[in-house]
Amino acid sequence: MPKLKNQCPKNCRDRNQAFSWYNGERIYHGVWGTPEAVKNYRRFIAALEESPSLPLRVGRENDVLISELAAGFLHSIESQMDTSHITHFKLAVGYLVDIYGDMSAEEFSPKKLKVCRSQMVKTGKLCRRMVNDYTGRIKRIFAWGVEEELVPPNVYDAIRVVKILPKGSHGTFDHPERQEVPDDVVAATLPFLAPVVAAMVQVQWMTGMRPSEVFKMRVSDIDRSRKNGLWYYIPESHKTEEHIGKKPIPLGKPEQRLIEPYLRGKNPTEAVFSPRTAVQERAAQARARRKSPLTPSQLARVKRQNVGEFYDKDSYRRAVEYGIKKGNRHGQTIPRWTPYLLRNSAATAIELEHGLDEAQAQLGHTSADMTKRYSAAQLKQREKLARERKNPFDKSENNDTAT
Repeated sequence: MPKLKNQCPKNCRDRNQAFSWYNGERIYHGVWGTPEAVKNYRRFIAALEESPSLPLRVGRENDVLISELAAGFLHSIESQMDTSHITHFKLAVGYLVDIYGDMSAEEFSPKKLKVCRSQMVKTGKLCRRMVNDYTGRIKRIFAWGVEEELVPPNVYDAIRVVKILPKGSHGTFDHPERQEVPDDVVAATLPFLAPVVAAMVQVQWMTGMRPSEVFKMRVSDIDRSRKNGLWYYIPESHKTEEHIGKKPIPLGKPEQRLIEPYLRGKNPTEAVFSPRTAVQERAAQARARRKSPLTPSQLARVKRQNVGEFYDKDSYRRAVEYGIKKGNRHGQTIPRWTPYLLRNSAATAIELEHGLDEAQAQLGHTSADMTKRYSAAQLKQREKLARERKNPFDKSENNDTAT
């Protein structure tokens, strides 16, 4: 078996061809020193690692190449899917094209799909669930190819039989299940967060939104025109939009009190919760603690700060982690948690107080078919929950209720 590396090992002088010896046969990979030869060699090695008995064939030049098929699919979903979904498809395409990009789509097979999957596992970067997800995305690319008559139906029918990797599969790992954040941990963290981040955390905890639904919230997404005492947040896009359309999230009085200050004086396209606001809030707090006025150079540095309009999953998480570290520096003992755990906290709190059906209604059903079936009823339940909702972190609100 040839050495497993990404550079063609030998050059046939009379043909100027890169080749490897395997089972006593000379296997040619293309013109020595060319990118095509290197790619063919890498594909050859990947196939041998997965199955030494895998037939060795070279893609036909007159068919649709897998790289062309993948590029066409990515182009077709540009305006149809959320950015996060497109990003994951691009990552899945990377594993496919890296090995089989210059092969005819007609030659793709279950064994070759397993080769791609094996490469995902070997990187050590993807958990088992994501490996299965990316494998499914590759299948979806070929399904699109059949729909567009770029790939014979038998190719997709064949790769559909590839089963998901079960738990405990060799070389795979699973992340531990996400646990909810205890209320006292969130309450201990809030005083050390920037006010805008504290508002985001509380809104997410009460509504069970995904972090992306919170940090992507724009002024124009908030409907305050209805006369039933509720506001409605209609995200620009969400996970199940392709199945049920837009998903309105009713906002009760506690959420309205947190959101309203961040709507004032903003254009419709601006972020409700912006990192620029956090910078301004920190600067105002620092100025309030100063005993001497800012110098001109300090004022200039503040004005030069280049901060984005929207949080993203990383900056939101870092903002929470910064607050936790700050609290621990001030004598607190706050365990690490991230905004992704708040959705679990909301689910647990709603289920304990109202029941499982209400929790599913508030957070949205994981099955697209079930979500479509119950979406109207779920909106009614979400409205009811919004009207009855209390903010457990707002002491003044709780005092008013007790009185």
